Amino acid sequence: MLTSEQIDDLARRLVEAERTLVPMTQLSVQHPDMTIDEAYAVQTAVRRLKLAEGRRLSGRKIGLTSRTMQKAQEVDEPDRGYFLDDMMYADGARIRRDAFIKPRLEVEIVFILGRDLEGPNVTMTDVLDATSWVQPGLEILDARLEMRDPTTGQARKIVDAIGDNAANGGMIIGGRPSRPDDVDLRWESAMLYLNETVEESGVAGAVMHHPAASVAWLANSLAPYGEKLEAGVPILSGSFTRPVFAQAGDVFHAEFHTLGSVSCRFL
Repeated sequence: MLTSEQIDDLARRLVEAERTLVPMTQLSVQHPDMTIDEAYAVQTAVRRLKLAEGRRLSGRKIGLTSRTMQKAQEVDEPDRGYFLDDMMYADGARIRRDAFIKPRLEVEIVFILGRDLEGPNVTMTDVLDATSWVQPGLEILDARLEMRDPTTGQARKIVDAIGDNAANGGMIIGGRPSRPDDVDLRWESAMLYLNETVEESGVAGAVMHHPAASVAWLANSLAPYGEKLEAGVPILSGSFTRPVFAQAGDVFHAEFHTLGSVSCRFL
């Protein structure tokens, strides 16, 4: 088992990797027997360091919601992460490419709750009943850990994803807010344009059969840690497109079937 000192050390090094834009060695390489609980302890320690600097919790996310990604990571459930205030962007944002190590973008549906949700035993219908708005969103992914170990070629494992805050880089919220009853969320689709070319497309039902089921999973997974989903805090419910790498000068535009659109430009 990792000691609290080891967890705090990994957290400090992850913060430094983000600051210097130099990815560190995978957690699974440094600690091959690391557990999922220990990986979440690292994530929590990183968040504690950042909150101590005056930053605020401003969003949440669920990752690894598709079976394809779960199989690739050899897991059978999603992971989760958080966003701080300086990770949130408005529709049409101009974003510095050099603020990230190797950013990628995914298409997601954003849930805004009208009341708190606290597990266990939260259901998909509980989520829909508590949701005030759904909006189109883009997630910026960026890893503070090496994507592959240079010695073994090993890809990142689930503990790497969790410890590194589910590779969160930023959340972009756009489109027109819609009531969840007005949208067939399971069949909501989107096309992701990169510089006017459709690079990816998908249907939200790929997210655990219904994106609201993903949010229910998040509420229940937080319960053992004494946390809940807070009203008004945006939640990225999981990607239904593959990630697309971003370079300086790139313009991303996601066009949803019902929810409108969301876009950003990298400088």
